[in-house]
Formats: sequence, C-alpha cells, structure tokens
Amino acid sequence: MDNAPLPAGPDTRVDLADGLTLRAFDAEADLTEFFRVIEESVDHLRPWMPWIADHSFEETAAFLAGRAELWASGAQYSYAVVLDGAVVGSCGLHRLDDTPDGVIEIGYWLHPAVTGRGLATRAARALVEQGFRLPGVTAVEIVHDVANHASAAVPARLGFTAHLRRPHEPTAPAETGEDQVWRLERD
Repeated sequence: MDNAPLPAGPDTRVDLADGLTLRAFDAEADLTEFFRVIEESVDHLRPWMPWIADHSFEETAAFLAGRAELWASGAQYSYAVVLDGAVVGSCGLHRLDDTPDGVIEIGYWLHPAVTGRGLATRAARALVEQGFRLPGVTAVEIVHDVANHASAAVPARLGFTAHLRRPHEPTAPAETGEDQVWRLERD
C-alpha cells in the first residue's frame, strides 16, 4: 500500500454559515486558546481520545508546532473549528498507515459546550468537500469505536455507508476494541 503524502492541499480556511469557520492552525496564535479548550474538554474527550491521557501544555504546543509541516507535506490537514471567533474544537483530513489508497479519513472533536448543535456534522460535510477536491481521493472515511454513538451520528447524517467493522487495540477507556468504518465514495 502506498500512503505517500497527498500532492495538493485543501483550502486553509473554509467559512461556513452562522459564524462557523474551519481554518488551518496558527501554532503561536492558537496555543493558549486551544490548550484552554482541550483543558475544558478533558472529561468529555477522555473516553474516546487516547491522546488526552498525555495532555499537557507542552504536548499541545508540540501538536500545533507540527501542523504547518504536516500540511505542507500533504500528510495531514488539521483545522481549528472556530465558532463566532472562538476556537471550539479541531477537525481534519488525514491518512494513517492502514488507510487504503485513494481514501482520506476525517476526524473531529468539539468542546462539550457546543455539542448537539450540528457543528461536527457541518464541519465534516465541509471536510468531505475538501477531501474530494484532492487529487486521487476516491473515498472519504470516518472511523470510530462502535460504542461512540455521538461520532456515529455524523457519518449517518451525511449519507456515509457503514462500510466494515474491524478489531483494534483499545487505547482509550470507553473503547470496545471494534471500530466502525463509514465510507462515502466519490460520485
């Protein structure tokens, strides 16, 4: 399987309706606010996000410091989710070692104060559009543990198909060890 970086990138800023914007992270300008958003979201994220166990100011700084290089290389496209000028989460397009050729995966998380308002669905819809603009991308996937029903609602709303289930090694407290892979094929 060839998981070489993608040759071209998506838009660095996507303005959606009602004050919702996805924009490439700015490592210096976003650090303090993004760290605060993660801090306030720790209990909300802990069940599903293994990286939260190592959360610290230094880890957040390192994450943000690597975003521009990953974007430029085509390996990952990470966005701040911004609502009415405030960072409220993160989303992105990426390819992992086990991602099939021609497929790009969407990931997302939001501060608990803004969940249940359709923001993740709107962000994911915008990422689908950006993903399909990339050369060679024939399908977009969303992958989550089968027990994460909130994450499952997003691909279901967007017309993804439940593509397959696969075992995985649980790395976060609520994970069952089985992933649901949703797929949306390019028309």
